[in-house]
Amino acid sequence: MRLLRAVRTICPWLAAMNLAAAEDAFRHGQPVPDERPAAAYVPDLAGATRREGGGLREVVERYREDRQALLRFHSVSGSDLQLRRLLEFEEAWAKGLDSMSYGPLGLEERLDWHLLRAEVRHEAGLLARARQRNTEMSALLPFAEDLAGFQESRRRLRRPDPAAAAASLSRIAAAADAARKSLSGDASKPGRIVALRAIRRLGDLGRELDDWFRFHDGYDPLFGWWVREPKKRVDEALRAHTRFLRETVVGQKEGADEPIVGDPIGAEGLRLDLEHERIPYTPEQLIAIAEKEFAWCEAEWRKAARDMGLGDDWKSALEKVKQDHVAPGEQPALIADMAYEAVEFLVKRDLITVPPHAIDTWRMSMMSPERQKVNPFFLGGEVIQVSFPTDAMDHAGKLDSLRANNRHFCRATVHHELIPGHHLQGWYADRHHPHRQMFGTPFWVEGWALWWEMHLWDLGFPLTPENRAGMLFWRTHRCARIIFSLNFHLGKWTPEQCIDFLEDRVGHDRHTATGEVRRSFNGDYSPLYQVGYMMGAIQLRALHRELVASGRMTEKRFHDSILEGGMMPIELVRTRLVGTPPPKDFPTSWRFAGEKP
Repeated sequence: MRLLRAVRTICPWLAAMNLAAAEDAFRHGQPVPDERPAAAYVPDLAGATRREGGGLREVVERYREDRQALLRFHSVSGSDLQLRRLLEFEEAWAKGLDSMSYGPLGLEERLDWHLLRAEVRHEAGLLARARQRNTEMSALLPFAEDLAGFQESRRRLRRPDPAAAAASLSRIAAAADAARKSLSGDASKPGRIVALRAIRRLGDLGRELDDWFRFHDGYDPLFGWWVREPKKRVDEALRAHTRFLRETVVGQKEGADEPIVGDPIGAEGLRLDLEHERIPYTPEQLIAIAEKEFAWCEAEWRKAARDMGLGDDWKSALEKVKQDHVAPGEQPALIADMAYEAVEFLVKRDLITVPPHAIDTWRMSMMSPERQKVNPFFLGGEVIQVSFPTDAMDHAGKLDSLRANNRHFCRATVHHELIPGHHLQGWYADRHHPHRQMFGTPFWVEGWALWWEMHLWDLGFPLTPENRAGMLFWRTHRCARIIFSLNFHLGKWTPEQCIDFLEDRVGHDRHTATGEVRRSFNGDYSPLYQVGYMMGAIQLRALHRELVASGRMTEKRFHDSILEGGMMPIELVRTRLVGTPPPKDFPTSWRFAGEKP
């Protein structure tokens, strides 16, 4: 130890190497976790267990659990080490899957193989995207990797040198102060989007630093003596840096709502995500498809307005619908009545198998005023979350919420959220190929629910012109989502232009248009999430024409088979329903909207 202390005095870097080697002696020959080859984490896929008709469930679950464990271990989100280890993991799995014997696999196993390989490739692409974003943030967070190093050293089970840790924390606090000073006078500093990413990264880094500190504080006698005050100084510096980025770069004043900035991924990002969803069209072609659907909606709006005695004035027809709402306190009963009305419609026509257990187990909750800023309408699943005015809202807010949650908007979407929509989807997904929930996609999840809105329209579910207007509002809105979200991610539209579009062309009130755009861009939705509603529904509509309208399948078998197959891109749903095992080389080719949309 005397020699070690002497070396540390003469050469701190060499001392740190020697100390690390000494501290790692307890591993008894096992490597430091982040130095073990990632290939060691991949099972022998040549001998992978397969279930008759059950797919490669064990293989998929092994990948999912191993990846989640790595994320829990490498918990510093976006650090160089985390991204490197995850990328090595994805590359090792890609090699393992490519070496797997494909010929003996049946239909369900081949579907799982394609789903998992696509997931692995997509995750690798997202990691490359994250690395690029780190580069863009480096001027705002030059100290990020130093902060990450504390928790990452702890993950290696290395005991910190309290004096050295205190010195490092002091340097980080000074670096944060210097970065703010440098950025204050830099006209070329990164923009609002990069600053928002940096703010989120600072939050993650601060939480990891807190966790590191709590682990050692009070257990190592010298730790608190050395580290406590420098840690407080770093906390202050991180808060000041976050406040600087938020107020000076993003432009958000204290107490104000977060501005809608979003995070556009560009044409290359959209290409990666569309490839993962097995969509063979460009963003521009998808916009063209949406505009055709939009034109259909506009024509139907004029018909509904005329049937309501309002000529071609669709906005007056929409305003009439918005005024037709129940009194305060009556919304839960209205939603319940509409939920069971939809079930009765389905069962009488034998359109799909609706298990009694699914009918009996959905629940209801009321959405808070704060959440209604982001979700002006209700959400669903096993629990339908109802938006409606509360007594704490101001007068204008109450009127806005009443208009947004009128009878006809609700009747158009209760079945979207419950049965046959998201609740029934979830019920089946938990019981049929549950491992495929890892491959959940908005084209399957939201596309299914919107397909039912479209199909129920064709089957005569809307009883009045007002009912039709309620359904048309949402259908027009889903067309608009494709147009505004893709234009935003291509860098062509600002969030303000998206809000204007929803207000002018769909008929949103300003507050609901703002809430929808905020939800789309400031939340945690994937870039293609809003595209998935209408485009997934169009895919299912094309598949219904191919298999049901042609007489190859009954309505009930068609719908049951989709839910029983589990979550996956719709092109693979088609492959499963047709029953032809896909080849190993299976490029995206199903042009469900025609060759030249």
